[in-house]
Amino acid sequence: MNGRRYFGTDGVRGRVGTPPITPDFVMKLGWAAGRVLGRGRRGRVLIGKDTRISGYMFESALEAGLSAAGMDVLLLGPMPTPAIAYLTRTFHADAGIVISASHKPYDDNGIKFFSGEGWKLPDEVELAIEREMDSPILTVESRNLGKAYRVEDAAGRYIEFCKRTVAYNVTLEGLKLVVDCAHGATYHIAPEVFRELGAQVFPLGVQPDGLNINEGLGATDVRRLRREVLERKADAGVALDGDGDRLIMIDHEGGIVDGDELLYIIAHERARAGLLRGAVVGTQMSNLGLEQAIQALGFDFKRARVGDRYVMEMLKEGGWTLGGEGSGHIICLDLSTTGDGIISALLVLQAMVSSGRALHQLREGMIKYPQTLINVRLVSNGVDALARKPVLDAVAAAERELGGNGRVLLRPSGTEPLVRVMVEGRDEAQVKWLAQRIATAVEQALAAA
Repeated sequence: MNGRRYFGTDGVRGRVGTPPITPDFVMKLGWAAGRVLGRGRRGRVLIGKDTRISGYMFESALEAGLSAAGMDVLLLGPMPTPAIAYLTRTFHADAGIVISASHKPYDDNGIKFFSGEGWKLPDEVELAIEREMDSPILTVESRNLGKAYRVEDAAGRYIEFCKRTVAYNVTLEGLKLVVDCAHGATYHIAPEVFRELGAQVFPLGVQPDGLNINEGLGATDVRRLRREVLERKADAGVALDGDGDRLIMIDHEGGIVDGDELLYIIAHERARAGLLRGAVVGTQMSNLGLEQAIQALGFDFKRARVGDRYVMEMLKEGGWTLGGEGSGHIICLDLSTTGDGIISALLVLQAMVSSGRALHQLREGMIKYPQTLINVRLVSNGVDALARKPVLDAVAAAERELGGNGRVLLRPSGTEPLVRVMVEGRDEAQVKWLAQRIATAVEQALAAA
């Protein structure tokens, strides 16, 4: 990722109106992307967005920039991120662009790209777009300007795709579901998918107004969903984030089923059906209980760096298909080229139907270890403090006390000036105490640096 000025691990992101998330920058980004992706010929690019109010502005800016570069534009309107990856492939487009800040509040936004095959753009293509940003905008001749078209049936196409990921003989009839769309991009899609497969659906977070995306709802705040599941005596609750690539679920007793547990449930079901091959990929932050549960199924468990981009890279390098994060990004590469909250939920619900077991029973095969995470704020030279002897000694002492029944992880945050101190083990009180002891050692090392 070295040498990048604009692209992070998941596109270009920031607060609306603060560089680089401004209309003039986004128009030029569209032009630069059109120049690189079009390679001097007329091509076409899909644009989709979530429901935040700034999406209108940035959709128009991208459309203008792409048109100036001679690229046709297909406008999808509000669509989940994984839907844009899928539709980019089906339309044989040169690229797909998503206008979204995922789980963030409405006043953030971002731009991310998919290749024509539905993958995130390779590093070298993103760097080429950044280099093109240094050139002044040159508009193609008027006869060669790109045109814009609106795709009226985009939602219907994606709903049918999601339904096809469920075995033909599986129905959700008899299931009562509360589906929380976080007032985001799935508001007009997710309830229909589950309803058309036979479930009784109680939709939540399906009235976007441009300002309420992720506000007290969705995968990052399941309190309202939990209440609804208990009050309606539902079989499960489905919580999606603002752009639809993240999933958290609630069982009928009100228990939160996080991404690690969902990944285990999906792995178990796919192993039972003979569809799991090779290793399952998690991250450095994945719970140790997940690793042990996957190994108990007879499969290897690999850890990537934190971030779904790195999970994807490891899956592709290994030729494997299943991976994910505790935050609810779950990737099933034989079904989709990116994390997909709706498809992940369907895989879990299919496991419930096929086994005849409730959601809380399906996760019983994974014993989740208590985990404590403490964030220590960095100074400019703070990362070096992690290599200091008092910190190393504190980590080594904690690892000795945990024995083989726990883990210690120290890592700088990729997005904030923080060191994340994580400890997990069987005894919750011990885990908290060890994490605090290591965090104190880090703080003292920072003060001395």
